[in-house]
Amino acid sequence: MLTKENKLNMFSTAYRIRRLEEKICEVYGKQEIKTPVHLYIGEEAIATGVSQNLVKEDLIFSTHRSHGHYLAKGGNLKNMVAEFYGKENGCAGGKGGSMHLIDVEAGIPGSTAIVGGGIPIATGAALALQLKGTDKVAVAYFGDGAADEGVLQESMNFAGLKNLPIIFVCENNFYATNSFQMKRHADDNIYKRGECYKVPGELVDGNDVEAVYHTAKKAIERARRGEGPSLIEAKTYRWKGHVGPDEDTNLGHRTNEELEGWKQRCPIKLYREKLFKEGVLDEGSYQNLKREIDNEVEEAFEFAYKSNDVPMENMYKHLF
Repeated sequence: MLTKENKLNMFSTAYRIRRLEEKICEVYGKQEIKTPVHLYIGEEAIATGVSQNLVKEDLIFSTHRSHGHYLAKGGNLKNMVAEFYGKENGCAGGKGGSMHLIDVEAGIPGSTAIVGGGIPIATGAALALQLKGTDKVAVAYFGDGAADEGVLQESMNFAGLKNLPIIFVCENNFYATNSFQMKRHADDNIYKRGECYKVPGELVDGNDVEAVYHTAKKAIERARRGEGPSLIEAKTYRWKGHVGPDEDTNLGHRTNEELEGWKQRCPIKLYREKLFKEGVLDEGSYQNLKREIDNEVEEAFEFAYKSNDVPMENMYKHLF
């Protein structure tokens, strides 16, 4: 059962992700952040609900749209923003950018921009966790575009064969760049695709943080008991374009009406209303929480802006 503390923690996490992304939108036009950014606005409930069930030693493997996963798992906010600015104290030494976030201490070995690229890495990590005799789990995040990649089938087959402690989490926002899901998929059944590999699947409303929490809890506890992998398909919607801070309805692949309809189902708004109704939040505590997180985000950007650039002598370190 979710406690008041759990609920407040999830709301804070989701709001922190939203404020970070909104701040990126505010400053990106200044051209001081050179890395491409793939924003998570509209999808915050997924990483939040999954990570509420994880411990520090569990491992997550993310995608090009990595900011929400990183923050929800406990990644260092200041070092993350410094990475956006290409600073020496960025989480990847200022040389990875938005799509290659890492915080080993928080259980984030790294994200990859290759579509589907994190799936086999997470599967290998799950094998390592199993061989070490731990009860820790690996989580592989990917989108509906990566569901088209053969490596997902190969990884689920191996995970099912070896009974690995891995949770495959598909964040289905319906668009792979500008390509609508049902123009690529013969059926709307991503969550069922692991059945032939003994990977049970479940479909969940990706804009309902508590629904995601409970679905992930079941899969993660199952993996910890040694009962093998699971596949979760969380249906959601990204508000911004595939990359960058702007909306993309002018491109013709989706309509303003579709976008506005999903904005009415904003996961932050829905959860705030739920917590107000339950008495977990009131206007005073909500404003205090907002103020605290807003200040935290502002401090992170100030820290990053004042940090040192990567020295020239470091530019070719760690390159092979």
